[in-house]
This record gives sequence, C-alpha cells and structure tokens, in this order.
Amino acid sequence: MRAPDDFSDNNFPALSQLPLPAEMHAWDAAAVNLGLPEVLLMENAGRAAFSVLCRHVSEISGKDVWLFMGSGNNGGDAASLARALLEANARPLVLHIRPLNTYKGVAAKHIRMAKAAGVPFVPLKRHPLENPPEILVDGLLGTGFSGVLRPELQKNIENINHITSFSPRFVLALDIPSGLDAATGLPAPVAVRASATVSFAAAKPGLLLPWARQWTGRVHVRPIGIPARIRASLPCSAYLLDGRMIPPAVPQNSYKNSYGHVLVLGGAQGYSGAAHLAARAALRAGAGLVTALAPAANVSEIKNNCPEIMTCALRSSNTGQWPEKIPPELHELGKRCTAFVAGPGLGRGDDAARFLTSLMSLKRPPTVFDADALMLFANYPTLLQRINDTDILTPHPGEAAALLLCDTKTVQADRESALKKLCGLCAGVILLKGAGTLVGQKGKPLLISPYDVPQLAVGGSGDVLSGCLGALLAQAGSTQSSLYLAGTGVVLHALAGRRCALMWPERGNTACDIADALPLTRADLTRQKPDRELLPWPE
Repeated sequence: MRAPDDFSDNNFPALSQLPLPAEMHAWDAAAVNLGLPEVLLMENAGRAAFSVLCRHVSEISGKDVWLFMGSGNNGGDAASLARALLEANARPLVLHIRPLNTYKGVAAKHIRMAKAAGVPFVPLKRHPLENPPEILVDGLLGTGFSGVLRPELQKNIENINHITSFSPRFVLALDIPSGLDAATGLPAPVAVRASATVSFAAAKPGLLLPWARQWTGRVHVRPIGIPARIRASLPCSAYLLDGRMIPPAVPQNSYKNSYGHVLVLGGAQGYSGAAHLAARAALRAGAGLVTALAPAANVSEIKNNCPEIMTCALRSSNTGQWPEKIPPELHELGKRCTAFVAGPGLGRGDDAARFLTSLMSLKRPPTVFDADALMLFANYPTLLQRINDTDILTPHPGEAAALLLCDTKTVQADRESALKKLCGLCAGVILLKGAGTLVGQKGKPLLISPYDVPQLAVGGSGDVLSGCLGALLAQAGSTQSSLYLAGTGVVLHALAGRRCALMWPERGNTACDIADALPLTRADLTRQKPDRELLPWPE
C-alpha cells in the first residue's frame, strides 16, 4: 500500500514507518538483494541490543546474563548479543530451546561464532533456573509470531515472568517481547514482561499501542543498516503519529482570513455546551474566525461570554428546533467558510435529521462530522454516500458500534478491523477515538497514535477534538490531505491533554482546560523542536 505523497511534504518531517512482520521481512530481503550480508544485519542487531542494555545497566563488566534463545532469527540475535557481552567482560549464558545442530542459516552462523568466541550454551530444559542473575534477555520469539503460543513456549515465558515476580530483574526483549503479537500488541495468551524492548530497524505497530506497555517496558528503536532507499521504495501500511507532525511557527505578515473560517453547526436546546467547546477549540487551535450556527433560542448560550465566537441564529416555526430547509444565511456562510464542524450538540430528533440531510446536499468545504451527526448517520446510512474524501468522521467506540451495527465490546476487541469496516462505509477519513486512537481512509495507510492520556477522558473532550480538527482543515486549505490533518489533530489534542496533566496529574481538568492548552502545546513544540522526547517512551 503506497503512502500518500504528502507524508513526505517538505513542511513536515516524514512520519515514522511501522512495518508489519511481512513488511519487515521484505525490507530484510531487499537489503540482502542489494548486497548487504544477512549475517551483517544480525551482527548489527546484536550490537544495537548491546547499546540499549548498556544504556539501562551502568556496568556490564563482570555481570552474569542469561539469554533465552529461540529457534528462529530472534535466537540468532541473542547469540550475537551474547558474543558482544563476552567481549565486554560480562558472563553470558545462552539457554537454547532446540538442539544447536538443528539451527539453520544466519542464526547457525552466529551460534558458531559465539561458541568459537567462548560463549557457553546450555539446553533450557536441562537448566534448573536457580539463582537467576540481574539481567535476562528474551530472544525466544520475534515479530513473525502470531496465533496462540505452543504449550512448551508458553511455559518458558511463564518461567521468565516467574523469575522476575520475586525480585526485580532487568529484562531486555529483542525486537518484541515473546508472546506479544507485533500487529495488535496483545499477548497470546501471555508474553514476557520486559523492562525494555529494542526494536530493530523500526518500531512495530503492536509495540506502540497503550495496552502493550505493560509487556514492552521502555521501547528503543535502533537501526541495523536497512538502507533508506529500501525503506522509501517499500513503504509500510502503518505510520506513527507523534509531535513531529505539528506545523512549525505561524507565518509572518498574515491576517485573520489567512487562518481560515470555521463554521460549527450544533448546539440544539440543552446541548449548547458542546457547540461552545468545539468553537472555543477551533479558536484555540488557530482558526482566524469561528461562527457557531444554531437554532435562534440557543445562540447566546453557545457564545457563553466568549465574544470571539460569532453566531448565526436560525429561525424555525418550532422554537428551539432546526429549520426544515437550509436558510439563505447558511448558503452565504458556506461560501465564506473554509471548514465545517457538524454534530456537537446537533441533537438526534427528526428536525436534526432533516437539517443534516439538507446539509449533505450542499456544496460545502471539508467537514468534520462528530457526535450526534454520527448517530444520525447510523440511523440514515444512505447519507454516508454523500461523504467526501476531504471529510473527517470522529466516532468513539460507541458511535463506531452504532455505525457498524454491533456492540462496543466487538469494536474494542479488534479496533483495527473495526476501523477498516468503518472506512468501507464512506470515502472520508475515519478517526476511531480512544486509547491508541487509529486514523484511516479507504486505500490509505493506517495512522497509529501511541498516546493514552487520562486527562482526555472527560465530557466534552471529543467536542474539543472536533473543533481542533476544524481549525486545521480551515487553515490548510488544499495543502495537506485530510488524513494527515486528522493525524495532526489527534497528536495536538493528546499533547494538550498531557500538558493538562502537569497541573492536574490526578485528573480533574475540564474540556475547556484542554481547549485552552492547545496554543500552549504548540508553543511547547516550537521550543522543544519535537523528536523522540514526545514519543510515549522517553529516551
């Protein structure tokens, strides 16, 4: 699957690739075809693992290290690391699960080199696992593992975890903790509980998902010599969302219209707060102008002492309801606005359904559909056919379940599959909210957010996200795809939540606090020149 051209836009750093196991295998094969010996790539992996180990363990010399060696190339990485440890005056012991004479290919070569250098090898089943050392290395299974663990391997993994349950040990996982699925980040049914993981060449998607952190510990990504040309010619189907996506400082000599005009359509009776939050967030995310359009009886509540939010009152024969037809003022606003946000507090009654149906027939700018608009789509699925490829839909798991005619548990059990099904419903960008937010579009790569921010789990947070996305759409015009901008909004929203955590570490912040943190977060990113420090694992 080819990455969109704007993923390498000169205005933004390229997104980090997250290869699936088959894609990583293709990288390795292409490197070998280019002339790089496979034995060298494994040597580089061993040296990379050694550098990570030294980062966590202050003094390697004289330390005992047990390395659990599996039957595949992951085991070869362990053998290579063992030789590096021996050269550093450590005392490595390799515990292997297969007879050494059954190892093949490059792993067998590294085993022979390690033995020739003096590294001791002992069959794991013959070792009592008594008096374990401070340092353990997990090289049992690599990223190619999927499915369910065989009983013998599950027992081996449970033994490693048993060792660390009694007293702290440093456990380094090579490429991925054994038993963890590289695509989903889920154990099958158990996985090694690592203190740190060194991921070779690139992080794998499953390593970044929040629920995997209890198994991975701190994740380090280390190069092993895969040429950039190969990584560019064989793009991945998944990419990482992080602080490097946020645009640099604002341009000079600009004025309010340079930053777009967002129109928020929402705020039915009793739900004015949702529209206010979306409008407030759009302003805080940098939109030059924001107008809230709502039934006339509710516009003052939407403004809520925020004079910067302009309003447009719609009158109807039924006070407080949406008009049956699109009024002239909306036609006029639609020509001036560069992005719509439809749904926060829209309501789910018949009047809202008729109004949304009429809205979908308009020629409109890129639109964020959120909240009540999504639930109305679930009730009137033919409206999804009118979604454009520049539009963004932002369902939380409950809304996703309504759109897919299933329950929330089904969505959460396999979020990536749910996202793919949602992408199949329309041409727009789908942003599946929750811990580890996923962003996708039919025929485009998957974007994965690694963030899990408790401060975002508060009423109105989704309205803030929709307003933030509206501002990004309004400012970008046609210079960026909606897929990329959706990912940018996810990151900005998540990092604003992390900024709130500085003041409210135990939660207690409001959605307004998240909105107000958006410009401060941008300033933080400008000062920090964001790179690795904004990933979920500090380096």
